[in-house]
Amino acid sequence: MENQLKRDEIKAIKECGAILKNSLDIVCQNLGPGVSAYDLDQIAEKEIRKKGAVPAFKNYYIRGMGSYPASLCVSVNNEVVHGLPLKSKIFKNGDIASLDIGAGYKGVYTDMAVTLAVGEIEEDTRRLIETTEKALYKGIAQAKAGNTLGDVGYAIGSYGENFGLGVIRDLVGHGIGRKPHLPPQIPNYGEKGNGIILVEGMALAIEPMFTLGSYDIVSTEDGWTIETADGSLSAHFEHTIVIENGRPTIVTA
Repeated sequence: MENQLKRDEIKAIKECGAILKNSLDIVCQNLGPGVSAYDLDQIAEKEIRKKGAVPAFKNYYIRGMGSYPASLCVSVNNEVVHGLPLKSKIFKNGDIASLDIGAGYKGVYTDMAVTLAVGEIEEDTRRLIETTEKALYKGIAQAKAGNTLGDVGYAIGSYGENFGLGVIRDLVGHGIGRKPHLPPQIPNYGEKGNGIILVEGMALAIEPMFTLGSYDIVSTEDGWTIETADGSLSAHFEHTIVIENGRPTIVTA
């Protein structure tokens, strides 16, 4: 399998994950009212390159969409993923921001995302963010050798639905490793025991995306940003993991 790594690649993906985590931490420290998404993108690229890695997203080509023009995806409020880090996108108190970032290092790649509050937010918005993050760890816990992708998806989706959240179905996590995006697709819903069986050395990017409303999504006119169809708020969290000694190791933690 393309996303099944060798021992030296597992060492490298851990190093890449540490670089990415540190870079995103610095980006997050700079988030606040009056800051633009463009400002955060510039910080992200600077920090990744300073540490000897390369931004995985910049100029990454997707068929039918073209090459992504930045190092960081910045999705605000009802934007789910792939939000462009524009100078005109300026944060204000009460916003929530999803920051999605990737890096390449020594021939392997990592990917991660967080959703953060900008200033004070409503209680239901806080619940959305907290539940989405907890669902990520529910899914990761099932990413063990011998389990299936259905086990991972069921753990994520059932947790979100228990809190009355919309579990987005048209966007998925993915394999990762020698390329930023590899098979298999990892839905955030599923049935226990269904799907491919997970094996030692697999690298996966697991990324729940929940909403306060419907799970339906739409693409915007910029060709990249994906929003909730009903305008409801959305949260997104992601970690890269590798299955090591039969269990998931989070390399971006």
